[in-house]
Amino acid sequence: MALDNRIAICPGTYDPVTNGHLDVISRASVMFDKVIIAVVNHPVRKGVTLFPVEERLRFIEHATAEIGNVEVEPFSILIVDFARSRGAMAIVKGLRAISDFEYELEMNQLNRRQAPDIESVYLMASPQYSFVRSSGVKELATFGGTIDDMVPGEVAVALKERLGR
Repeated sequence: MALDNRIAICPGTYDPVTNGHLDVISRASVMFDKVIIAVVNHPVRKGVTLFPVEERLRFIEHATAEIGNVEVEPFSILIVDFARSRGAMAIVKGLRAISDFEYELEMNQLNRRQAPDIESVYLMASPQYSFVRSSGVKELATFGGTIDDMVPGEVAVALKERLGR
C-alpha cells in the first residue's frame, strides 16, 4: 500500500465508547492517514448491546468530531473483510492487561490466516485508562458510581438515564 494511503480500522462494540477508546483512536489518528472506527452492528461474543448501533455511532461521531481523519461506520462481516473493503492496511486495538493480550493474540492469529496482508497494531492503554472497560462503566452507572471521567459527557448522561436506579 502506498505510504500516502495508510488506512487503519479500529473495530469494537463501543457499548459505550469510553475515554480509553478515544485515547487509542486519537493516538492511531496520528499514525495513519485515515482511521475508520468500525462499530460492530450485532456482536456475537458480547450478545445484546445496551445502546443500538445508531446511538453508538452518534456517540463516537460527536466524541471524535475534532479529529479530522476519523470516520465512523457500522459493520457486520469479518473484520478483515471489512478492512479489505476499505483499503485498510492495519487493524488497531488497545491493550489494557494480560487478559486482553491473550484474547487479541488468538484474534491476531485467526485474522492473519484470513488476511496475511493486513497487519494488527496494538497500542498499550494510557495509565489513566488502563482499568476502564465499557462493562465496568455500565456497572458503575447502574449503582450510581462516578463515571464522568471515564466516558464523554453525552455518554455519561445516557448511561445514567438508562441504567441509574
